[in-house]
Amino acid sequence: MYGIRSFSPIINPPQAAILAVGEIYTEPAVVNGKIKPESFMDLSVSCDHRIIDGIVGAKFLRRIAELIENPAELVN
Repeated sequence: MYGIRSFSPIINPPQAAILAVGEIYTEPAVVNGKIKPESFMDLSVSCDHRIIDGIVGAKFLRRIAELIENPAELVN
């Protein structure tokens, strides 16, 4: 967003976690043995470990990535 690929979100009390969403950008990638342009987006989450265990934050971030990659799951 705003031309920023990634950044580190900072938790402000009383937040337990915060999600950072970077811009969508295109880079070359190898797909099925061929180089082609692919879209990427950087996501980052900061968690207050007194409230949320790191593995819970990681699972949340993985699920967000899955939904971005497969938006049809949002309506199922």
